[in-house]
Amino acid sequence: MEENEELNDEQNENPSAGQQPTNEDKSEALTRVTGMYKDWFLDYASYVILERAVPAIEDGFKPVQRRIMHALKELDDGRYNKVANVVGHTMQYHPHGDASIADAMVQIGQKDLLIDTQGNWGNILTGDRAAASRYIEARLSKFALEVVFSPKITEWQMSYDGRKKEPVNLPVKFPLLLAQGAEGIAVGLSTKILPHNFCELIDASIKHLKGQRFKLYPDFPTAGIIDISNYNDGLRGGKVRVRAKISQLDKNTLVINEIPYGTNTSSLIDSILKANDKGKIKIKKIEDNTAAEVEILVHLPSGISPDKTIDALYAFTACESSISPLGCIIEDNKPLFIGVTEMLQRSTDATVDLLKQELEIQLGELEEQWHSASLERIFIENRIYRDIEEEETWDGVISAIDKGLKPHTKHLRRAVTNEDIVKLTEIRIKRISKFDLDKAQQHLDALEEKIAEVKHHLEHLVDFAIDYFKNLKEKYGKGRERKSEIRVFDDIEATKVVIRNTKLYVNREEGFVGTSLRRDEYVTDCSDIDDIIVFTKDGKMQVTKVDAKTFIGKNIIHVAVFKKKDKRTTYNLIYKSGKGGPTYIKRFNVTSVTRDKPYDLTAGAPNSQVLYFSANPNGEAEVVTVNLRQVGSIKKLKWDVDFADVLIKGRGSKGNIVTKYSVKRIDLKEKGVSTLKPRKIWFDDVVRRLNVDGRGELIGEFKGEDLLLVITQKGLVKTISPDLTTHFDEDMIVLEKWNPKKPISAIYWEGEKERYYVKRFLVENENKEELFISEHPKSYLEIISTDWRPVVEIEFPKPRGKQAKDNLNVEIEDFIAIKGIKALGNQLIAEKVKNINLLDPLPYEEEAPEQTENIEVVDEENISDTENKTNMSDTPQKINGDEEDDDEGQITLF
Repeated sequence: MEENEELNDEQNENPSAGQQPTNEDKSEALTRVTGMYKDWFLDYASYVILERAVPAIEDGFKPVQRRIMHALKELDDGRYNKVANVVGHTMQYHPHGDASIADAMVQIGQKDLLIDTQGNWGNILTGDRAAASRYIEARLSKFALEVVFSPKITEWQMSYDGRKKEPVNLPVKFPLLLAQGAEGIAVGLSTKILPHNFCELIDASIKHLKGQRFKLYPDFPTAGIIDISNYNDGLRGGKVRVRAKISQLDKNTLVINEIPYGTNTSSLIDSILKANDKGKIKIKKIEDNTAAEVEILVHLPSGISPDKTIDALYAFTACESSISPLGCIIEDNKPLFIGVTEMLQRSTDATVDLLKQELEIQLGELEEQWHSASLERIFIENRIYRDIEEEETWDGVISAIDKGLKPHTKHLRRAVTNEDIVKLTEIRIKRISKFDLDKAQQHLDALEEKIAEVKHHLEHLVDFAIDYFKNLKEKYGKGRERKSEIRVFDDIEATKVVIRNTKLYVNREEGFVGTSLRRDEYVTDCSDIDDIIVFTKDGKMQVTKVDAKTFIGKNIIHVAVFKKKDKRTTYNLIYKSGKGGPTYIKRFNVTSVTRDKPYDLTAGAPNSQVLYFSANPNGEAEVVTVNLRQVGSIKKLKWDVDFADVLIKGRGSKGNIVTKYSVKRIDLKEKGVSTLKPRKIWFDDVVRRLNVDGRGELIGEFKGEDLLLVITQKGLVKTISPDLTTHFDEDMIVLEKWNPKKPISAIYWEGEKERYYVKRFLVENENKEELFISEHPKSYLEIISTDWRPVVEIEFPKPRGKQAKDNLNVEIEDFIAIKGIKALGNQLIAEKVKNINLLDPLPYEEEAPEQTENIEVVDEENISDTENKTNMSDTPQKINGDEEDDDEGQITLF
């Protein structure tokens, strides 16, 4: 009836609401969502938001979690309870199925904070589910008993069926919401609050109480590496990048010890296998040895770079993911979007208020105990109980006791009530006979001390709250140190780390490039996400995506994989501008272009033609010979042109004039050398990567053949190419440009002989990792130096009752000659040593290296250096000259 009345009301307000639209009105008919559907949907959305998906700011619990904790408290007797029993008890308060309650309880238990668990509760690392609720057990943790419950200050409400009372909110005296995190999808909104570190939350609460600033960042139970540069305080629009912790076990094996939050070992391995199947990475096999800790071994085929594979794992698999936080909570039955800083401030302030309420209740109880104890003492000490012996009525008894107490109650803190007198009448004769005045006074004194202490806490509430948080950290903070390592991530370019899983071919005459042209000329290996750069004889250039078959233009003269921002690859070009026009020479880089857009590298005249072209991965500049046609009275028909004399400009530059006369052919006379300055390389300790952008510490200037020297704390030394994709371990202690003639000096503790040894050696095997200390498990590296003439200072311990021996300085160069890397070395000293310190080295004049002339590079595009690797065919190609040229007019393309 109500529904019909509601619909009738709508029709009365809008007479056309109940009429069918005519044919004329059908195109403009409007259906409104009103009435019952609108109300029901709003009720449903509100219910899901408030009662299921979003936690409350007061205690950090969703309703099902709060009811589980309340049920656990009611069942708590110190022993474990079957989870199935707890679930059944919770159903008295939570009007939903047992499966949802059990799942919510498992999630709480896996966070290892509020519930002590027993049995198979699943594994967040492997993704294994918990056993059935009838097989696992739980009880409240000591932390939960201390922090979550306080019945005297809890506000209660009736349960859904009116049979029980349940808490509106639990009096949680800790930022529990931030410690556990929360995630939920409601109707029209969602929440995703990331978990934070237990100890850091306490430290932040203490700082807030002291009026100091603080910063909070997530900490995940799966550990891993996180980049919080864009965390944005956990507000909408923020982002946290998470990575697995991957290290190199040996040259053909990678090991994953920590995984990103939100994944497990199973899903991570699946993503790696999918990337391998798609050809993004290349692996031999994967072993999952995960138990209590993560250990995934990734075995690589021989010849595959471990460093590039690590980057590829981050780029193409679940080893790196991005998490978008969204701080949404419930306050006053409304959703509210706030950041984690405000969440912690509100939680801390609420904790202070709860502590105040507990102290006030405690003070009232203590004062009531003092009042009762004082009355009891007066009643017994002054034998007032004898005054009631002759009273025949109850009122007379009360009156007699009241009259007897009045002379002695002036010091009491409140008036004596009838309830107080009734309590006195209930004292047993046995207790009166054994009453001890001294003990009674001691009890009163102890109560007065406690009252004074509670009053002091109330007067210094902030200090009391700070001590409360410090006590929590001391009792429960052990073993809860930060797990996720905070680090700034370097951006990984997918095109640089993808495995080249296909082959590129070209049909030069017809003008096609692609991976399906297997009958045509092979160019290079590439990947399906690469870009390729193509040059044609008419002076056009185009960059396009790798595809099965793409038309570029007839008479292709050069094809290669394109690398963005590559300033080291230099193109040398000589072209004729138009038919019968002058010949120009130019050098240029191609650093950024619009994909699939043709670019004209000539002056733009019709019928322009490339006479000479070369692509040089390291800025090489060759010498060519220009041959003119015998036309008229030309005297000089042949001369040399050195590309080193031509400045490197933008690709749109016209170039310099070579000649106005007709060119017969251009021959290569002399291969060139690089005209680019050595590349400066820096090491950024934040991301532990090399770069050419000036971030971090300058390592040096590197030519193509220069190597890096790397030494670790484990006593390993190796030389490597300065590849920007290289990963460096945390125990690396030396990273510098390698000088093959410069000796390395080391002092190490020899575990078997239990003596310090010193040695000097040269690295003889390039790109090979070698151990230069002994293999005994107790051997360790003490001092390492790459100075020419290092000096160390030896400190000796002070004997009892004697004067300490003077420190001894040792010049390593005079102490030992250069020996092989596997040599044991010489014993440094036989006496006991307190410390060995590295002093300033002795002066040494190093031979100056041969100087090479550097050509200044003019760059019009102002883009930073990058790696100088370009794929080129070693086979010389030939292109034709003018249309009217004979066979002699052909020139060679390098």
